[in-house]
Amino acid sequence: MKSHAKVVVIGGGVVGCSVLFHLARHGWTDVVLLERDELTSGSTWHAAGGMHTINGDPNVAKLQKYTISLYKEIEELSGQATGVHLTGGVLLAATEARLDWLRGVVAKGRYLGIDLEEISANEAAELMPLIDPKQFVGAVRNKEDGHLDPSGVTHAYAKAARKLGAEVERFTKVEDIVRRPDGMWRVITNKGEVVAEHVVNAGGLWAREVGRMVGLELPVLAMEHMYLITEDMPEVAAWNAKTGTEIIHAVDFDGELYLRQERGGMLMGTYEKANKVWSEFQTPWDFGHELLEPDIDRIAPSLEVGFRHFPAFERTGIKQIINGPFTFAPDGNPLVGPVRGLPGFWVACGVMAGFSQGGGVGLALSNWMIEGDPGADIWAMDVARYGDWATIAYTNAKVRENYSRRFSIRFPNEELPAGRQLKTTPIYDLLSARRAQWGVSYGLEVPLWYAPEGVKDEFSWRRSSDFSQVANEVATVRESVGLAEISNFAKYKVTGEGAANWLDRIFACKLPKPGRMTLAPMLKDDGKLIGDFTLANLGAPNSNGDEWFIAGSGIAEQYHMRWFEAHLPADRSVRLEALGQKLTGLAIAGPKARDVLAKVSRADVSNAAFPFMAVAKMDIGTAPCLVGRVSYTGDLGYEIWVAPEYQRAAFQALMVAGAEFGIGLFGTRALNALRLEKNYGSWAREYRPIYGPLEAGLDRFVAYGKDADFIGKTGALAERKQGGKLRLRTFILDADDADVIGDEPIWYDGAVRGWVTSGGYAHHSKKSVAIGYVPKEIADKSDGFEIELLGKRHTARVQAAPLFDANFERMRA
Repeated sequence: MKSHAKVVVIGGGVVGCSVLFHLARHGWTDVVLLERDELTSGSTWHAAGGMHTINGDPNVAKLQKYTISLYKEIEELSGQATGVHLTGGVLLAATEARLDWLRGVVAKGRYLGIDLEEISANEAAELMPLIDPKQFVGAVRNKEDGHLDPSGVTHAYAKAARKLGAEVERFTKVEDIVRRPDGMWRVITNKGEVVAEHVVNAGGLWAREVGRMVGLELPVLAMEHMYLITEDMPEVAAWNAKTGTEIIHAVDFDGELYLRQERGGMLMGTYEKANKVWSEFQTPWDFGHELLEPDIDRIAPSLEVGFRHFPAFERTGIKQIINGPFTFAPDGNPLVGPVRGLPGFWVACGVMAGFSQGGGVGLALSNWMIEGDPGADIWAMDVARYGDWATIAYTNAKVRENYSRRFSIRFPNEELPAGRQLKTTPIYDLLSARRAQWGVSYGLEVPLWYAPEGVKDEFSWRRSSDFSQVANEVATVRESVGLAEISNFAKYKVTGEGAANWLDRIFACKLPKPGRMTLAPMLKDDGKLIGDFTLANLGAPNSNGDEWFIAGSGIAEQYHMRWFEAHLPADRSVRLEALGQKLTGLAIAGPKARDVLAKVSRADVSNAAFPFMAVAKMDIGTAPCLVGRVSYTGDLGYEIWVAPEYQRAAFQALMVAGAEFGIGLFGTRALNALRLEKNYGSWAREYRPIYGPLEAGLDRFVAYGKDADFIGKTGALAERKQGGKLRLRTFILDADDADVIGDEPIWYDGAVRGWVTSGGYAHHSKKSVAIGYVPKEIADKSDGFEIELLGKRHTARVQAAPLFDANFERMRA
């Protein structure tokens, strides 16, 4: 075993071998994979071996499509058979709600290049003869589903990597990982140690244990998962003889089942409600090529549905039940990327669907390590989407919930209960008493809307029970004054004598003067967006130098801190702190907002003294606060930041003072409706690292000519010169009783040309609104667009000017 390597990959399952292969293919050949036993010894060897392109996140779906396309290449390069059977498949719907969801999947496939087709239940039964079509209302055909040999694929990756110069060390158990003072990593094994610049944790079932070696508690948990293999079935033999083909895959979402042919019989797997955690706190190191004890009683309810939906199973014996552990993250997506605070330490774990996602994970991670960027938008898989709040108990609750709901519908207005009330603000009880309906953001409870007595969310793809009340909340803001809690924003404090110079390099905007704020795009090295913020200059209050305040997307706090910290100057002239819930937030907005603020503060908040984008410290009642004159609603408004111990006092002062002006509470659903009327985008929807500032409409905030050589300047200038490829546009569509939520295709002149990033109903303007990207060549066409929603194409028109206050008079008044 070599004593030094550029990269050590820990774990010899399909994910670790894929990472090794992709690193070698990209030219990093001084790489070694360490496996404590034989390759495939974790979850890989007993996997059912299915593969599919469908995923709830379109960017993950692209990587799954890539994974499936890769198998031919690694088979040819390695000489190792992968056992790929590209049979195609059907996705089945037993209810109209499920069929609506599948129609959305078909629509999404149109701009992803995935060949999907809605078919009837009878047509599905003609393709997959074991189906009882009377049990279903419709289906979708997918030509890219299939299955493979898990061992063959894993060894193909490993052999291909070896041919490219990588090394594999089997029966080499990693016992500890130690960071040296020079930043290199000592990977200590039972056969000696390897010093490496980079370490990749692809430990699978042991990913937690590998993470703990460096002080990291990863939010992953293994669940027992069962599938059965039947005896030979005459129906299978007859179909094979008649068509010369295998029986295609089937996913029965409402039955929580997946099926495929296995030799002369069938394989049926289930994600049962009565699920069971495996090895909750510590994975035994001596676990290997073992299976767990089957528990047919636990999956009996699912099997009963399976026998009803696929009657031939009732007449067939069970040859074998496979029960083995698979790891999951709380939301079911992988954990991939660099770990904040541990330079050179990477993770690629929690990849439950390893044969659908393993190739894409290997590609993204190798790009990230070599080029400094994953080369794709992988936010849905980024390890930074979780923070310290994702404890062992939280992970346990969410993984169990996710497992039991793997094939369940997640409606756009549905909030899931597991792991909730983890983080709350000091006014949680006050808002609950006013019937706040709660959602969750980065672990924090967030008020979505305020329900009248006897009303609650009814989950649906269509306009639901919140519709009229959200309209009332919007009217309160537009006509008088509304108050919202905004503690879910990420907040950062920057101080030090080097703060201004550092911020000038980190952000692409012109820095604001003391007492002023600005919108601040942040770019990657290639000039694409990596964040959008509000940057406030609080002046120089003490000997520590300037003081700055930054507000941004709450879900991206860990993601952005990782970027900030990676670019801090080595001379310690800049001090950076993520404030989290050390600072809570309130916002007031509407034509009466200034009247309310003036009543609770001794400060002069007139337009002359406190104009748009001003910021100052002032008391709200008895509470010391930081107040910025800015509002995401597009109306006259203020954001108020306050230490948690003072939030109740500030809230109560505002509500009492606002009573005479008709103050009312509004939640994030009303806020969404309000921002749509202003064509405002948001992080992780309109602003993502695959778009440039010109494409996203943020170029007006980029100070291309400033003296500072800000990160991404060269790329941004190139985009400006070349014009980019896309443009973000707002559309009004002739919708019926439903509105877009994101990822719907945008048609132009009979072809799919773009995609929706977000949308909803703009209650004040009484319009259904969609925001999305289209090619720049057609971006300024006003007509000719359609947006596909729930299987129907709706006429759409570009709305160039904001629906509300197009001249920005209200917010500047």
